[in-house]
Amino acid sequence: MFISVGFYINVSLMFANRYLGKNRNPVLIHELSQKDLGIVVVIPCFSEPDILQTLHSLIQCYLPPVGVEVIVLINHSESASEEVRYRNYKTRREIEAWLSKNNKPGIHFFVVGPVELRRKWAGAGLARKWGMDEAVRRLNMVNKPGGVIVSLDADTLVEENYLVEIEKYFREHPRDVGATITFKHQTSGLTGKHLQGIVLYERYMTYYKNALEFTGYPHPMFTVGSAFAVTALAYIKRGGMNRRKAGEDFYFMQNLVQLGPVGEIHSTTVHPSARLSDRVPFGTGSVLQKWMKGEEDLSATYDFQAFLDLRRLFDAKDSFYQITEDEYLKILLNFPQPLTAFLEEVNFWQDICLLNANCAEISTFQNRFFQRFNAFKILKFLNYTHEIYYEKAGMAEQINRLNEYRQGKCM
Repeated sequence: MFISVGFYINVSLMFANRYLGKNRNPVLIHELSQKDLGIVVVIPCFSEPDILQTLHSLIQCYLPPVGVEVIVLINHSESASEEVRYRNYKTRREIEAWLSKNNKPGIHFFVVGPVELRRKWAGAGLARKWGMDEAVRRLNMVNKPGGVIVSLDADTLVEENYLVEIEKYFREHPRDVGATITFKHQTSGLTGKHLQGIVLYERYMTYYKNALEFTGYPHPMFTVGSAFAVTALAYIKRGGMNRRKAGEDFYFMQNLVQLGPVGEIHSTTVHPSARLSDRVPFGTGSVLQKWMKGEEDLSATYDFQAFLDLRRLFDAKDSFYQITEDEYLKILLNFPQPLTAFLEEVNFWQDICLLNANCAEISTFQNRFFQRFNAFKILKFLNYTHEIYYEKAGMAEQINRLNEYRQGKCM
């Protein structure tokens, strides 16, 4: 038997035993979980000067009717410089000093590390994985498969209703395996080109999501590392967070949608930093850095015509069910040339064959179609067509075109 906070749980019934045994990450927190634990917020922290602002915004939150824990995982690579190591140890001391003066019943903060990550994998993905795996362990202690793991960043601020709205959402949507959270970047103190850049970048993200929705793709979503949550059971079923050095949130969320509904929490907002960064090859910080250097034009985006091409494909998906190769080739002749060329480039006929071999009903085929032509393939299509057929075009014009189609003016 396992003893936790004065009550007993049968070890054999704990939902995450197999996952934790397979991953074998070190136990980071040895204190027992509070018995009413329902939400664990995970914050990877690598050389972060403003982490206390994030913690302060969390402790100011109204508390939900479940226990809340916050795990700050300070981390660096085993090959980190002495400067980075010093900064991380300094951060640990600062957090410990802050915790000694800030205490609020119902929310428990844990600062872990600095932990050393293997040089080969060190980065945002592995740090987030270690923290989220520890969150699973905390929820497993009290056998809460429906407990919620929240991903946050160390440069992000949250609103006072952040925790209560997350708890409320998952309580009211028990079938959802995860949810994204509305975000708006911090702009206080930004001026000139920097401010213009973050405004344009958010506009691009909104355009991209709305354009995907217009195509008929069933899983359009924002994928921001500081703005999503997942149930503990879905997290382990999905196999946990990946170890990618960048883009780990995108890959995780796009795979999560294959498990079940991923909703959107609009009733609260997180506020990521809009700082410049060259830590990773893409993402907000990297894009803004390139914009400031003149290496990226944020006023231009994917030509809306490419999304119209995708809509043609998605509208025709049912016609691919139990189709012959000759029939498939005839359908391709009616598609726009950029779309046909891409489907031939990636040998999509092979995907159709695999789908038809494993789908006895058209309803199954319809669902699994988007497992083959998923968000990764959509992005590959957009980049392929913009290298050969299209050019990126003015943001405002493409948004207007999208809006006209959404309003039925161009149908």
